[in-house]
Amino acid sequence: MKSLTSKDNPQYRELKQLASSSAARRKSGQSVLDGIHLCQSYLEHIDVPLLCVVSEASQHHPEVAAIMGECERRGGECLLLTDSLFHPLSQVENGIDILFLIVTPVHEDCPELTQTGVLLDRIQDPGNLGSILRSAAAAGIRQVFCSPGTAAVWSPRVLRAGMGAHFLLEVFEDVSLEKLIETAKIPVIATTPYTKKTIYDFDLNRPVAWLLGHEGRGVDERLMVMASDKLVIPHMGAMESLNVAACAAVCFFEQVRQCR
Repeated sequence: MKSLTSKDNPQYRELKQLASSSAARRKSGQSVLDGIHLCQSYLEHIDVPLLCVVSEASQHHPEVAAIMGECERRGGECLLLTDSLFHPLSQVENGIDILFLIVTPVHEDCPELTQTGVLLDRIQDPGNLGSILRSAAAAGIRQVFCSPGTAAVWSPRVLRAGMGAHFLLEVFEDVSLEKLIETAKIPVIATTPYTKKTIYDFDLNRPVAWLLGHEGRGVDERLMVMASDKLVIPHMGAMESLNVAACAAVCFFEQVRQCR
């Protein structure tokens, strides 16, 4: 295993830039996975990373040692950093020092809507986006389509909130949702408080596309008009609406309930 001890090393400088700069990650086509759970999930569901990076303090941690051993067994490269070099690379507080450098998965050929999927219109909070991806994966949904203006799917904050969901999904970014809806072969359902028809009154025992919108402004009016069905999640109390990630989870798992 290669070791680095100097902050002036070119490989370390490149790692530091990738860890801190979304522009650098986009330009290189690479992403950084931070923490044991994401690294384990990537190994299990995708492949070995371009590079596995650990600190001196964590190299003997049982889970880290197992990950490094698996990477090396499968021909991957591991890099050992001093603790002082590793910590500027990580955004995880009080975590175990391990990260992967990976090629960012890109799905360029956007398919027609024929199976249950999620359409996200300008979801901007990384925590919300990651939570939606996590709920989608847990509900057995495979495809997620993100409009321009949606948070970067492979950013560190979205990855952490997703808890490995990225590796169970096909996520398409910068998608024209208008074109996708126009050619949809399944019902497209938008959630809105301005209807009386609830998700519990609707037949979800079939493929549908869930259309979810911006945290403050909701689904764009042009898309709302195009949706084949508009449903509300009934709730009690004085709150006007649910957080979009909570709304997504309720919708996805009502569909799971109906399909069982």
